[in-house]
Amino acid sequence: MIRQLFKTGNSIVLSLPKEVLDDLGISVGEHINLELDREQHRVILTPVEKPLAITGVNEDFASQVDEFIQQYRPALEELAK
Repeated sequence: MIRQLFKTGNSIVLSLPKEVLDDLGISVGEHINLELDREQHRVILTPVEKPLAITGVNEDFASQVDEFIQQYRPALEELAK
């Protein structure tokens, strides 16, 4: 799959197709680990493992909170300022 790099501000950006993100189980706002394999001239992206559930916290509730944060992340970041 060939992708084109583009510039946004002072950064160079690589867009990833939704299908790839879905297959990796990651979505907007999540963290990924980026590794550089200098010998093979490769960049390797892997999802960061999500923390294990906290004892006593309902898994459905935690999932709902996570969805809320993902949906409203920009507004929450503005409120945090």
